Amino acid sequence: MKTTYIFIGFIALALVQIFAPLKMIYDNEDILTSGTVYKFKTRPIDPTDPFRGKYVTLQFQINSFATSDSTYVKGDKIRVYIENDEDGFAKIYQISKEPLDIKNDYVKAQVTYVYPDRVTFELPFNRFYMEETKAYDAEKAYAKANRDGVIDNVYALVYIKNGQSVLDNLIIDNMPIQEYVE
Repeated sequence: MKTTYIFIGFIALALVQIFAPLKMIYDNEDILTSGTVYKFKTRPIDPTDPFRGKYVTLQFQINSFATSDSTYVKGDKIRVYIENDEDGFAKIYQISKEPLDIKNDYVKAQVTYVYPDRVTFELPFNRFYMEETKAYDAEKAYAKANRDGVIDNVYALVYIKNGQSVLDNLIIDNMPIQEYVE
């Protein structure tokens, strides 16, 4: 009798361990297939940190929003409502601590600093993971392309749906970064 309960518990635990990653994969694939794609312009970053791992660290031009709301504090969880500008790049429509009754897509972010007239925040998709052998070359190419000063030549493709986001690719000179570094 006792071994039957242990066996049932083992099976239940195994099913949960299988279901959890499958659900995460399904959710991300759903965002990629039915979410809205946005192009986020990037900007130059500080030199790489060898302890951070094999990914490209991204910083975005849209990382703050002008507001007269003085209730924001560092660490607040906010919603950043996004829309496309006339050139097809993401721009901020509004930020809010609470859900707004608008149709714009949004991402959840965290306030990093509050100025009297501006709130800065960190977007959740600031790391682009890639193959270990190409990551260092990609980081160098990304930094160089951002320093070159061409405004629209480096951007991240991000799919957004229901507040969730998936960073699909990093584009340099209209090429995915994996192709660019080859």
